[in-house]
Amino acid sequence: MSVHVKTGDTVVILSGKDKGKKGKVLAVSPKEGKIIVEGCNMIKKHVKPRKMGDKGGIIDAESAMYACKAMVVCPKCGKPTRIAHKVNSDGSKVRLCKHSDCGETF
Repeated sequence: MSVHVKTGDTVVILSGKDKGKKGKVLAVSPKEGKIIVEGCNMIKKHVKPRKMGDKGGIIDAESAMYACKAMVVCPKCGKPTRIAHKVNSDGSKVRLCKHSDCGETF
């Protein structure tokens, strides 16, 4: 299963409790079709101290969410956009912004 987002992309969340939030993609799991977005889909995680001197407790952590719930934000025009793919003459594949006035590659 392929995913339309890559690590480091800025995305906007389309649905759920974090709808409308923007964040950077920290990790992508193409096999599951899930992504982890910075500051979105936060959960409480119970952490046990592993070494002597470590502190345990409850921490906030980002949880995985389905990639279909996120849309990539174009770095040039700053709008959420669908991604078009174009193959150059040298055989390399690039991603394009679908907005008519932008068309930026990223």
